[in-house]
Amino acid sequence: MGFVASAPAVFTLIAINVAVSLYALYVDRKFLNRCLFSIQRLRAHGEWYRLITASFLHGSILHLLVNMYVLFMFGVAVERELGTADFLIVYFGSQLAAKGASLMLNWNKWDYSSLGASGAVSGVLLSYCTFAPFSMLYFLGLVPIPAIAVAVIYILYSRIVMNRKGNVAHEAHLGGALGGIVLTFLLHPELLPF
Repeated sequence: MGFVASAPAVFTLIAINVAVSLYALYVDRKFLNRCLFSIQRLRAHGEWYRLITASFLHGSILHLLVNMYVLFMFGVAVERELGTADFLIVYFGSQLAAKGASLMLNWNKWDYSSLGASGAVSGVLLSYCTFAPFSMLYFLGLVPIPAIAVAVIYILYSRIVMNRKGNVAHEAHLGGALGGIVLTFLLHPELLPF
């Protein structure tokens, strides 16, 4: 119980994401449609709550598992380092930065919609890289890469693939990642010397 108590926001967010996503996927698909991020619903109907509600929905079990795994792996360290309140600011601020990027870049695409916690999770991952830049992360569990290199590669990759067709919102990943870095430095400017 001490481990969970050391990062209460992370474990609460994981529990909420799992519960809401499973409900939307297997119990009430209309709920999913009422809460996902939709340019048309935001612009025509002013349903701005979707900027946040979409982050608790996932399109598949794999999508949910990947996001919750990354949130667990990095969120615990970020919450311990920044504190619960600042962690939540980074998490939800990154989500808003992610959806802001999606909104800005897809403003005229009335059929555009997305869902998932990827933007918020990207922000948490990059927040981790700001205070532990030289810690080793293991690609595929085998290849050690410094966190700072992971951050640079992640940002470059997201930018390069951002304009490709597909069902992955790379612009949200990029927006969330940049949001996580900026918010971490704003909340903890003492990290800037790193």
